[in-house]
Amino acid sequence: MEFKMTEKDMMNLLEKLYAQSLDGIDKVSEPVEELARDHLAKYDSVDEAAQAFMQNQIKKCTVSGFVTGLGGLLTIPVTVPANIASVLYVQMRMIACLAYMGGYDVRSKEVKTLLYACLAGVSLNRIIKELGKKLGSQRVDKLLDKIPESSLPSISEKIYSQLAVKTGAKVGSGTLGKAIPFIGGIVNGALDYVETKALADRAHDMFIKHNFLLTGKDIVELDVPPEIKNM
Repeated sequence: MEFKMTEKDMMNLLEKLYAQSLDGIDKVSEPVEELARDHLAKYDSVDEAAQAFMQNQIKKCTVSGFVTGLGGLLTIPVTVPANIASVLYVQMRMIACLAYMGGYDVRSKEVKTLLYACLAGVSLNRIIKELGKKLGSQRVDKLLDKIPESSLPSISEKIYSQLAVKTGAKVGSGTLGKAIPFIGGIVNGALDYVETKALADRAHDMFIKHNFLLTGKDIVELDVPPEIKNM
């Protein structure tokens, strides 16, 4: 049977995973701020800490025992296979940790929207350029603070839609694992590695290098919301 997620399903899933990513899971993972501070204390620079952390998280997403174990601990509001929910959790937590390392308030609505955009591969290029025109040339990360809160729901809705499609496709591709478990596990692990590596690089660009102008064939650009056009 074909698996489909609605935008509301994805919103509920992301909100739950986001809260668990930030607050951690009892007896399994600490709050993300503690995780970030622990890594920052071990290295001489933010970038060194970020690179070491990224490598660790990429490995986690490709270890089936780890993600399967996490699946039993996650409380999610929609029926998503445990391994996929677990990978999303690790990816979300990785992005949030990098954002905190880069000096962002991961508990603010604006930064949460950016985290979701990063996870979905959604670019705010047009929005940033429009803000730059209206407010004058400023650093991109400072322009993001100027996004009107009233525009966040429409931005988020498009992000939910994009992620719902991606997640539905990923669940559908899991049929190989059911037919040939061993081969399917290897293929899915390789796909998780490739996806998480690309995501880690994207999160590093956004939150450590403060480069939000994303490019690439898999990046979806959002249109400028009316609230920004009419500023």
